[in-house]
Amino acid sequence: MSTTNPAKPKKQMTGAEALIKCLENFGVEYIFGLSGGAAIPIFDALVGSRIKLVLVRHEQGATHIADGYARATGKPGVVLVTSGPGATNTVTGIMTAHMDSVPMIVLTGQTISPMLGKDAFQESDIFGITMPVVKHSYLVRNTNDIPRIIKEAFHITNTGRPGPILIDLPKDITSAPFTGNSLNPPMDLPGYHVPDKGRLTDIKKIAKLFNESSRPLLLIGHGAVLSRAGDAIKKLAYKLQAPVTNTLLGKGEFPETDPLSLGMLGMHGTAYANKALTRCDLICSIGSRWDDRINGNPPKFCPGAKKIHIDIDAAEMGKIVQPDACCVGDARLVVEELLKYVKPHDTKNWLKELDGYRQQYPLKFETKGGLTAQYVLHELQEIIQGKAIVTTDVGQHQMWSAQFNLSTEGRKWISSGGAGTMGFGFPAAIGAQFGRPNDLVVAVVGDGGFQMTLAELSTLYNSKLPVKVLIIDNKYLGMVRQWQELFFDNRLSGVDLEGNPDFVKLAEAYRIKGVHIGHVHECRAKLKEAIDHPGPVVIHAEVIKEDNVFPMVPAGKSADEMIIEAPSKDKKLEKPTGST
Repeated sequence: MSTTNPAKPKKQMTGAEALIKCLENFGVEYIFGLSGGAAIPIFDALVGSRIKLVLVRHEQGATHIADGYARATGKPGVVLVTSGPGATNTVTGIMTAHMDSVPMIVLTGQTISPMLGKDAFQESDIFGITMPVVKHSYLVRNTNDIPRIIKEAFHITNTGRPGPILIDLPKDITSAPFTGNSLNPPMDLPGYHVPDKGRLTDIKKIAKLFNESSRPLLLIGHGAVLSRAGDAIKKLAYKLQAPVTNTLLGKGEFPETDPLSLGMLGMHGTAYANKALTRCDLICSIGSRWDDRINGNPPKFCPGAKKIHIDIDAAEMGKIVQPDACCVGDARLVVEELLKYVKPHDTKNWLKELDGYRQQYPLKFETKGGLTAQYVLHELQEIIQGKAIVTTDVGQHQMWSAQFNLSTEGRKWISSGGAGTMGFGFPAAIGAQFGRPNDLVVAVVGDGGFQMTLAELSTLYNSKLPVKVLIIDNKYLGMVRQWQELFFDNRLSGVDLEGNPDFVKLAEAYRIKGVHIGHVHECRAKLKEAIDHPGPVVIHAEVIKEDNVFPMVPAGKSADEMIIEAPSKDKKLEKPTGST
């Protein structure tokens, strides 16, 4: 008679367990989230998973951390939150990712299916609320659909023009047994098409315009970074001997230290990049939207120049600028094909003209009269030499950092561009450090934006990450104050942050090292002390209160109306017609 114990029946997976298993299969390393009742089955399924849960202090912080991770690595960031206010707290971060084409998957718990639409406790229609700011969204109604939806989400979020995906998961769906046949089912995406290398006829038309030009200019946008087009663009620039300028989010894909680089163009770009806009006879945008930060007055943009647009999103063609030639396709693949048809150029006179502008209109700042943000960021650049990952918030410090912290590699400059989200820079740095643990990561933030997400100092401490946080503290919402000074007769309203905390003591309260910089003579040494410290550091740089970012192209104006330096006190400036 056998005494062998009968085999225990295999435990059936729940929907939540199937979800986590699918995420593991897609190589997800981290989930950034904050728990809550409707999401408990998913958090429970994470126990024992290979995926590390990073517990944040606010759901907005989770989205910005996931965003920074995605931008630094190219892999989708994954967020997990609960229903109602937990879900709605992600909207700002989802919109930020959507505006800047960042791959992200946001998983939201939801009330049980029978209570949908009945104002149940902590119910919100996050599917409807986020519809304008996602690439795609799902409300899961069947547990067995989870593997297909996850597979589709990962495909959609990071192909074509990347963007955030929302997956709303009712609690009864994640709690129910998964009875599906496979965790790798076929996708069901009729009509979803990803452009690749573009049409050869379009590429040859672009090449013809290049070959007829004598003063070409390359404009590099975020799309070039996303497609990793840097090597191809460098070959194109060298073959044409064409100067290169970049948008705020295009920094680094063509090294800003290269002799052909003019740096950033636009509202607070270099004067010589903006001069190139007014003088070129051809401009080729590679992965840029021609947005209003670089093109405040479309009818006057690059007058007399042929305009070429290379972009993976067909919807961008002709939306703001009507191109003379365009190609819909992946930036890297299009440029690699274009290289076969363009001819070497003789641009000595064109480059000499631009070098003259460099000499005439260099970036400069005062070294007397107190510590300036420009000086701090210049000294930071001297230490990091463009090798660190730099993240920023939005405002004056962002523009000064873009001007002085030159980037030599794509995915090492991380900033909120389209949305202009205050509070983004610090949590994005945490995400970037998770994604690239061996890199130096520096968050350059303003005193206003930092206070919006500073609770993530707990996340930073608990995660034992060596992020350096440089707070440029001028005790103002500086960019708004600048506009009020220049265009509203210096009537300051709603910009004074005089009640700021002692940020060193604040850091120490979170058990993080704090460093204070208040004088020019100590700046380099204090920055080096912070950078060399093996753990996280908060650097509190108290700079002069009233300083403005120049050059400046006022909103609604063209590059030839650029203000190169501070106007005299008695000069009245016309109120701008565009947004701040």
